[in-house]
Amino acid sequence: MAEETIKKKWALEVIRRLREEYPDADCTLDYDQAWKLLVSVRLAAQCTDARVNIVVEKLYEKYPDVDALAAASPEEIEEIVRPCGLGHSKARDISACMRILRDQYQGKVPENFDELLALPGVGRKSANLIMGDVFGKPAIVTDTHCIRITNRIGLVEGTKDPKKVEMALWKIIPPEEGSSFCHRLVYHGREVCTARTTPFCDRCCLKDICEKNDVKRK
Repeated sequence: MAEETIKKKWALEVIRRLREEYPDADCTLDYDQAWKLLVSVRLAAQCTDARVNIVVEKLYEKYPDVDALAAASPEEIEEIVRPCGLGHSKARDISACMRILRDQYQGKVPENFDELLALPGVGRKSANLIMGDVFGKPAIVTDTHCIRITNRIGLVEGTKDPKKVEMALWKIIPPEEGSSFCHRLVYHGREVCTARTTPFCDRCCLKDICEKNDVKRK
């Protein structure tokens, strides 16, 4: 319990510093309706958000609402989303998901986490993103940046399993901070605490409290 209390206090300091560093951090997928975020987050698997934002423009131009996209065949969807990679499986999931929204939810995205999780192609990361960004509910999105950075700095230890990381963070991150915290980790992961190059520790706002630098915290 003492260790968890220490981590909670430390997490608040990490949150404070990231807020100062990235005050305007938000979801980097473009959307103006909940169902569009549902589509984009499925396309974003193993693809950059920047590319997804370009591809969906053509998709929404041809299929401007849930009904239109639900009426499209997976093959028609795949033809457009192929540049995002894994086009066959992504198109299949998007098609099935839109049909469920049309047939079971009157074209609306459900606000219940378990109902979101039951949709084709929707995992915990996607469901949490929608819960936090669309519905303003507590959420922790354990994407690759969140998993990497929280392990590096020592907020999470010994696991890179997305669900285990999420559960560990729920214990120490205030619920109302979770969504923004994860968005800021994305910015930090892209700009400073990178994966494919040596992290830019010299300009990291967390360098003096990062476990990677063998700093002892009390």
